[in-house]
Amino acid sequence: MSGMRVIAGEKKGHTLAAVPGRQTRPTTDKVKESIFNIIGPYFQGGRGLDLYAGTGGLGIEALSRGVSFVVFVDHHQKAVETVTRNLEHTQLRGRAAVYRNDAMRALQILIRKKERFDYIFLDPPYAKKQLSALLAIIRDFFLLQQGGLVVCEHGVDERIEAGEHWIVMREQQYGDTAVTVLQLDDDYYSGVEVLSSGTGVTS
Repeated sequence: MSGMRVIAGEKKGHTLAAVPGRQTRPTTDKVKESIFNIIGPYFQGGRGLDLYAGTGGLGIEALSRGVSFVVFVDHHQKAVETVTRNLEHTQLRGRAAVYRNDAMRALQILIRKKERFDYIFLDPPYAKKQLSALLAIIRDFFLLQQGGLVVCEHGVDERIEAGEHWIVMREQQYGDTAVTVLQLDDDYYSGVEVLSSGTGVTS
């Protein structure tokens, strides 16, 4: 096990395994704690999406703090195996779905399945600077429930062009890491049909 842990909630203190190798960049406990102080710190249900899951630390923290169900997605097999191991270690496997898939492809599948999320965690590789494109897809295809939040973790040198209807709720910097929390405005949801969601992103 690594030095990472669940910070608060039902599974507080449980350690989390790291992904072998250098394909992922885990969110530090300091940044993770700050994120949940901003958006929580605790929840009464809701659904989450951890799109670049890595170790699964953000999604597992959300589950520990009261989110009902989280979909974890990562492109790397070692990451998927690590997320699964961490969910089993924390006894949260029954409240999660874990899939190996490219982030953009996963979003397209979630769109087809009419998924909706209350909390979406985006932590793509800093060098790829994908956040503006991801936010456009989330907005254009109604992936975020009304009142839901998107948490973006990115390099301090990356400027997020959020686009129409996005409201920046909070921006924080921690060394070379920045966290931006966004929400869609009420005008966006005028006439949007709220649909129930499933759980799968494999087809």
